Amino acid sequence: MSLLRAFSDEVARLVERVRPAVLHVQTLHAGRRALGGGSAVLVTPDGFALTNSHVLRGADAVEVTLSDGSTAIADIIGDDPVTDIAVLRVPRSLDAAAPIGDSNALQVGETVIAVGSPLGLAHTVTLGVVSALGRTLPSPSGRPIEGVIQTDAPLNPGNSGGPLINADGAVVGINTAIAPGQGLCFAVPSNTAQFVLTEVLRAGRVRRARLGVAAEEVMVARAVALRAGLPSNRGIAVRAVEPGSPAALAGVRPGDILVRLGQRPIASIADLHRVLDAQAIEHEQALELVRAGVVQAVLVRPAELAA
Repeated sequence: MSLLRAFSDEVARLVERVRPAVLHVQTLHAGRRALGGGSAVLVTPDGFALTNSHVLRGADAVEVTLSDGSTAIADIIGDDPVTDIAVLRVPRSLDAAAPIGDSNALQVGETVIAVGSPLGLAHTVTLGVVSALGRTLPSPSGRPIEGVIQTDAPLNPGNSGGPLINADGAVVGINTAIAPGQGLCFAVPSNTAQFVLTEVLRAGRVRRARLGVAAEEVMVARAVALRAGLPSNRGIAVRAVEPGSPAALAGVRPGDILVRLGQRPIASIADLHRVLDAQAIEHEQALELVRAGVVQAVLVRPAELAA
């Protein structure tokens, strides 16, 4: 068997495995279907699904079409415009959940597959690679979505909310945006989506702590990562510090690289979102950072992020 045939067969196998978990989403406004629509992906066998917040904007109700062609009215369980992730529940048991993968393990150049309903054409499949990691996009809330995946897997209106899967068939992103005419497509990392899902199922909404920094993902020198006992050589570089913020009061400076909060490593923006959860609000703990190549720690008390 040729390598091309083997690759083609593997892609088809992965798509066949994930296709039953992909939903076509139609929003209803005053009883009428909105034009367009979007996609979603089932991630638990009891009907919980992930989609984009912007897909559901202004909806009075949400109708989903399953892979067998049947439809159902889904409940909106939670909506987080800060990350452009929302959680739906289809009111029936479904043996079609797609596994959620670890977006921190993604590498630039890795093959990925997008499945969704572009222009209402359900279960459309496109193939590409991870073009870049750690991108920033504006969110429906006005705050930037950090740590976004850039891919050249073609997306069109209606793909929003559908899964981006890796070569293991795991969801590593939720497709969210395109740059028209540019061939640039973006997905919210699965680790961010998993954080939102966990918080919504636990508390009904996402409560967050904040440090008050603008930051981006960077690579950490291997020697420094080894000294700090980090599981990877990634960290978060501080580009700006908000005056009077928890980070400013702790002495964090632009140029610092954040690598750990408390006992939890920070290797990506998605990690930073996870460590700044509800438990971190007003909880003083050590923030480990790299400054001028030296690992040090400051005490920080994260504040609650305003809704």
